[in-house]
Amino acid sequence: MSRPPKCRRVAFLPEVTYFKPAGIPLRVLQEVVVSVEEAEAIRLKDLEGLEQEQCAERMSISRPTFQRVLESARRKIAEALLHGKAIRIEGGNFEMMMGRFRCTRGHEWDVPFETMVAGPPQLCPACSTPDIMPLVPPAIGRHGISWGRPHRGRHGR
Repeated sequence: MSRPPKCRRVAFLPEVTYFKPAGIPLRVLQEVVVSVEEAEAIRLKDLEGLEQEQCAERMSISRPTFQRVLESARRKIAEALLHGKAIRIEGGNFEMMMGRFRCTRGHEWDVPFETMVAGPPQLCPACSTPDIMPLVPPAIGRHGISWGRPHRGRHGR
């Protein structure tokens, strides 16, 4: 008997979860389902430009598992693009990372998952500065604990 799959860590939920080709009515449209962790793999590797080892550490999975998740996501997206199918992002086996943020004045705070679903914070709760950035939580990998680097939010804040 195989062991149950380990939850994959996800730091971002896309705001838009459905894409369809123009000009094809929904009633005749076929779709492919991309899981949330597959979307996260695409985000980390293709948008953030991280190496696979870094991506795997961020998602708390092995590098070979990350490769399989990424390959599956790319195959599904290619199928949708080349065969005129819709893409739905939903479901999967994942857990959300707690959002941790820091402002340029040094204040740090956690944002609960329920709040993060509505979007990242725009102001520091302590000083109201808009100059805030998400912090990358620690990842436990083959080389022990690594904190990574803070990265800028999607709007350059």
